[in-house]
Order: sequence, then structure tokens, then C-alpha cells
Amino acid sequence: MNDSRETRLTKAFVVGYPIKHSRSPMIHNFWIRTLGLNGMYEAAEATPDDFPSFLASLRDGSSGYTGGNVTIPHKEAAAKLADVPDDLVEELGAANTLWVEEGKLHATNTDGLGFLANLDEQADGWDKIESAIVLGAGGASRSVIQALKRRGIGEIHVVNRTADRARELADRFGGNVHAHGLEALNEVTTGSGLFVNTTSLGMDGTPVPKLPFDKLNGNALVTDIVYVPLVTPVLQQARRYGLRTVDGLGMLLHQAVPGFEKWFGRKPAVTRELRDLVLADMAGHK
Repeated sequence: MNDSRETRLTKAFVVGYPIKHSRSPMIHNFWIRTLGLNGMYEAAEATPDDFPSFLASLRDGSSGYTGGNVTIPHKEAAAKLADVPDDLVEELGAANTLWVEEGKLHATNTDGLGFLANLDEQADGWDKIESAIVLGAGGASRSVIQALKRRGIGEIHVVNRTADRARELADRFGGNVHAHGLEALNEVTTGSGLFVNTTSLGMDGTPVPKLPFDKLNGNALVTDIVYVPLVTPVLQQARRYGLRTVDGLGMLLHQAVPGFEKWFGRKPAVTRELRDLVLADMAGHK
């Protein structure tokens, strides 16, 4: 008798609105092929009005999905609608990974794990620092701040054009997270060991104002969660000062690992082959 677990198709998704830009299907289906699994991962589009019913079909099993990823603009709604949000989701107020256990919808957020795994892989010892700068106070910055805080970085300075938005995050995370307007960038950058761009500055190669990278610690690391282009204008500036840099593509790849393992039961590897596959796709869509 055949084991039904061997023949049953396992399906997972990424849901957003719009969704056609997502590279998640490319990443997950590469892993499915590489590991020889009977699975599929597909993009699903749902408007904000339709999102609750999409989750209801996931919870009751009628969708046929084991779980999936959530992207813009549904991450906050996913956190609120999940039956069992974990402590990362509770702290962030946003979820990007869902799965069902015993009829209950579970949620976590892997963005911070992806951010840290990328830096750990590309810049050994990067976290032996006393302070970090996070530029931007949007949704993406939350996961970065949370990850840095959990890693034990002593002081985290959030700098944003609108200081009130930065203060909201400082209030949310508390303790060693400090809020500043752009006018404080020179001061707080001085001597810092890490600079993280979480804004859309430089996306698609658009010009970026001069950043005070000359004020950073000489061994500092500059990273950008934007990965199109791969070497963003922010990273180009940092390299001109001889600073270490890490691009944002690895964060996209590493954040996908925990969800895949949850849905398909195997832990995939972030390999050069996968990175090259995504880079080739990026080059084809210039």
C-alpha cells in the first residue's frame, strides 16, 4: 500500500495585493524541485476586503493550502486575524508566515530572522558593536529594530524624516531604542558600527543624498534591505569610504527558510545557485 503522505500534494502560497512582483514562488519552487518534493507554491492575490475570507478558507482547509506567506498590504491584518500569533508577531504587530494546526491559524514573522541570517552569513562578527543606526520608521524597520534588540545591540538609533514616526517605534520597543529626526543623523552616526537603510531611498537606482558615512566607525557595516539594484546607491556611497557592505537579497532568501520548513517538512539551503537564479530574473526585468 502506498503511503498517502508520499503522494499528497502540499500547497503553499504568498498572498498580497498586488502580487505579480513577488519572487517568493521562484524561491520556494526552486527548493521544491531541488529537494524532490511533491509540492507547489503559488501567488494568490487578495484585496484588503477579501483577505479575511482568504484566511478563513485557509483555517477551515477549503483552500487546500498548508500555509503561506503574507506580503504588502496584509501583514498587520494577518497579525490581528491569526488565532495563535507568536511573541514576535505580538511585539511587531505584523505577520508574514502562516500555517494551520488543529484548525487554528498560527502566525510568525521571519523578516528579522532573515535580516540577521544575511548579516551573519556575509559579515562575520558584525554584531560586536555598541550602537546601530536604522534609517526609516516604516513597516520594514520594525523587524530590523526587533532583530537588533534581540541580538543584544546596546543602542539603536531610529532616524526618520518624520520624528514622530520614529518616536512611535521607540515607544513600541522601549529601552535602548532612541528616536531622532533627520537633523540628528550626523550626530548619532558618529562612531556607530552598523547603518541599516530600511527606506525606499535608492530603490531602482534613484539618486540618494550624501550620507554621513565618514562619521561611522572605520570597521562599520552598511546594509540596505532594498535589493534592486543589488548594489544600491546607499551601498555605493559606503564602498567609496572603504566600509563593509551587505546587500539585501540575502534577507529575502533567508526569511523564506523557516516557512518552507514549516509547510514542507524539510529545511532548505540558501545556495549560490538560488541567489544566481534570482539575480538572473532581476537582470531580465530591468
